Amino acid sequence: MSALNQKLFSAADNLRSKMDASEYKNYLLGLIFYKYLSDKLLEKVVVSADASLEEYDTQKKQTELYIELMSDDEIKDDLIETLVDTLGYDIAPEYLFNVLADHAQQNIFQLNDLNKAFVELASKYEQFNGLFDDVDLTSKKLGSDDQQRNITITEVLKKLAYVDLVGYGGDVIGDAYEFLISQFASEAGKKAGEFYTPHQVSDMMAQIVALGQENKKLFSIFDPTMGSGSLMLNVRNYLNYPDSVKYHGQELNTTTFNLAKMNLILHGVDNEDMRLRNGDTLNKDWPTDEPYTFDSVLMNPPYSAKWSADDTFLDDSRFNRYGKLAPKTKADFAFLLHGFYHLKDSGTMAIVLPHGILFRGAAEGVIRKKLLEDGSIDAVIGLPGNMFFGTSIPTTVVILKKNRETRDVLFIDASKDFIKGKNQNKLSTEHIDRIVETYKKRETVEKYAYVASFDEIKENDFNLNIPRYVDTFEEEEEIDLATIGSELKMAREKKAELEASLFEMIFSLQYDEENEKWIQGALEVFKNEK
Repeated sequence: MSALNQKLFSAADNLRSKMDASEYKNYLLGLIFYKYLSDKLLEKVVVSADASLEEYDTQKKQTELYIELMSDDEIKDDLIETLVDTLGYDIAPEYLFNVLADHAQQNIFQLNDLNKAFVELASKYEQFNGLFDDVDLTSKKLGSDDQQRNITITEVLKKLAYVDLVGYGGDVIGDAYEFLISQFASEAGKKAGEFYTPHQVSDMMAQIVALGQENKKLFSIFDPTMGSGSLMLNVRNYLNYPDSVKYHGQELNTTTFNLAKMNLILHGVDNEDMRLRNGDTLNKDWPTDEPYTFDSVLMNPPYSAKWSADDTFLDDSRFNRYGKLAPKTKADFAFLLHGFYHLKDSGTMAIVLPHGILFRGAAEGVIRKKLLEDGSIDAVIGLPGNMFFGTSIPTTVVILKKNRETRDVLFIDASKDFIKGKNQNKLSTEHIDRIVETYKKRETVEKYAYVASFDEIKENDFNLNIPRYVDTFEEEEEIDLATIGSELKMAREKKAELEASLFEMIFSLQYDEENEKWIQGALEVFKNEK
C-alpha cells in the first residue's frame, strides 16, 4: 500500500463507522484537493519572494514567510496579484490547510474556520464554485452535534496533515479515487466503477487516440461521460505539446463532475483550457457551438443504461443517419454515436462497452451494419474480465475513425493477457504495449489478432463477436489410452496389496471383548469387498 493510500485508509477509519464508503470518499477527496491548493500556494509564495525552497523547506517556515509578506502593505497587494495570475486563486494565511491541521494537532481546531475557508475560495473564484458542496460539515453523520462533528474532522485533518501532495509523482486524485472506490466496492458492495476507468485501460486508450496526432500544436479532447476526468488527462502523456491541450467534458453526476474539475485543476489545467458541463449527455446535444468536433474522443459510459429513445431523436443529427435508435434498455450505441458525431474527420475515438454491442440484433444490428458499411469501425479490442470496479463482465474497446480508405476491421483478443488480482485483474505494461503495437502494425497474429475484410464481416451478417475472427482454441494433448490403461492396472494392483496388508494387520490385532464387535465388523467389510 502506498504512503498516500495508507494515510487515506487511516483517515477513513474516523469516518468508516459513521457513513457509507461512497459518502466518506467525498470528504477525503475534497480535503485532499484543498490541501493541494494550500500546499501549492505556499511553494509559489517562496518562489515569488525570490527565496529558496531549500531554505524554506518546511510548511511552517513557508507559512511564517507568507504571514510576514502579507503584513507588509506595500508587498501584500502585489503578492496576491501574482498568486492569482499564476495559480488562479489566493488563500488567506489563517485558512491554509496546514494552519488548520496544526490547530487540529493542538485540539483547538474550529469546524467553522474550515467552512469559512471553503466558502471564501468558492465565492471568490468561479472555478471553485460548488466543488466543496459534498464536504458537508453540518452533516449529522459526522456527529450528533457541533462538538462531535468538530472532533471527527479534527482527527481526519491530523491524518492528512503529513501527506506530500505537491511532491506526489502521479495522478493524485485519480490514484486516491481508485483506492477509495476499491474500498467502496468491497465495503459497500455497490456499483463503484461507473465513474472511473482503471489507469491501465485508460493508458492503452490514450496511446491509441494519440497515434498519428502527436505533433499537433493545438489538440482537443472530448469525453462526454468524463467521470473523474482521468481518461482525458492521460492523453497528454503521449503528445509532444501537452501544455496546449483543450479539455471538453460532460458528466451527469454532480459529485463526479466536481471531482473531474478538481482533477484537471490539480494537473495544472488553466480555467480557460477546460470546458466542462454538468448535464445529461444523451438528452440534449452538447457542445453545439464551436468547437463541437475534437481530435480525440474517449468514453467509458455506464453499460447498458436506460434512456428515453424518444422518436424525436430520429431527427437528431447525432443519430439520424443510422436508421434506428439504440433500445430504451441499452443506451450503448446512443453513447457511441454521440461521441462519434463529435469526432473530427482526422481524429480517433476509443470507447469501452460490453461485448453485447458486437453481436446483438434488432436496432443495434441495424446501427452496427451502417457503421461497418461506412467503414467507421477501425478496431475491436477484447479485454479480460473483472477489470473494472463493481462489474466482473469482460469489456471491449471499440476504435472508430471517419473517412477511412478501407472497411476492414482489426480484431484483438487480449482477454487472456492479465495479472490476476485479489479484487480486480490488471494489465501489465507489456500487455498494454502488445495491444498498442498490434494495433499499429495491423497484422494478423495467430490466436491474438485478425484483420477481417468487409466481405468477411458481411458474410458473418455483420456480427463482430471476437471469437468468430480470432481463434484462441488450444488443442488438448492426445490421450494415450494404452498408458492410462497400464497405470490404472498398476493402481488396482497396488490397492489390492494395501488392502491385503491392512486385513492382515487387523486380523493379527489383540483385542478385548469390548472391541470384539468393532474388529469383527471391519473384517466382515474386507471380506465383502473381496
